[in-house]
Amino acid sequence: MTPSLIVQAYAFMVGACVGSFLNVCIVRWPNERSIVRPRSRCPKCGNQLAWFENVPIVSWLALRGRCRCCDEPISAMYPAIELAVALGWLLAIRHYGATFTAFRVAVFGTVLLGVAMTDARHYLIPDGFTLFGMVFALLTALIGFFQNETGIFAGPYDALIGACTGAGMIAIVGWLGEVVTRREAMGLGDVTLMAFIGAALGPTRALITIFLGATLGALAFGVVVIPVAMLRRGQTREQTELALGSMPLETPLVPFGVFLAPAAVLTLFWGDALLSWLVR
Repeated sequence: MTPSLIVQAYAFMVGACVGSFLNVCIVRWPNERSIVRPRSRCPKCGNQLAWFENVPIVSWLALRGRCRCCDEPISAMYPAIELAVALGWLLAIRHYGATFTAFRVAVFGTVLLGVAMTDARHYLIPDGFTLFGMVFALLTALIGFFQNETGIFAGPYDALIGACTGAGMIAIVGWLGEVVTRREAMGLGDVTLMAFIGAALGPTRALITIFLGATLGALAFGVVVIPVAMLRRGQTREQTELALGSMPLETPLVPFGVFLAPAAVLTLFWGDALLSWLVR
């Protein structure tokens, strides 16, 4: 049964507020800054934002995407993430109703969005996302078990095995990649990320997530990175490296979390169908 419009509106507003907090985590965690203090302020002039400048989505639109004090542009990333999380929470409650499963789906997607954004921007997956996600997945698996919830998430036993399987397999993949490329191929953040995903999905779907994430990464690399390199072939080595996003040797070659995150969402909903297709 589809929830009432009031419940759906409430889910949307809660999701927008969670998205606003997610923005804080995305901006501050990679720089090892507190997400509690100081209060939100303009990154250009440092002006502390008033409450009416912090209303998710609405404030950015009302201010026309500019700071009220210095009139410098405010990144559209902020309202985009708030809207994305709000829509995610709305879709979760529309599909699963006002249930514990809907809450788990909404939080799962929110954390993975934060992971994808920070990995794409900084080649870094903060422990704040993955450790919270793993604890949340294990705790909610236990709560779901006592509530006799038969949903799309793994039960307590599969959650524990899945966390170990996901972390162990991605560590092995990273080691093999390091042997081949002679540089770090997988960061520790990817290991804790797969521990979180494995705890949520269980061991089998954790392996599917790695396979699907690798496929998405390979497609992106083949469609975007290699053509760029070919177009820049006539330039100097330094220019080519810059075009490809040259980075220190200790930095992973590809931000794998960017691909593992959507792969985990796809696997959550269609992993069993994909597995049936593969073993046919």
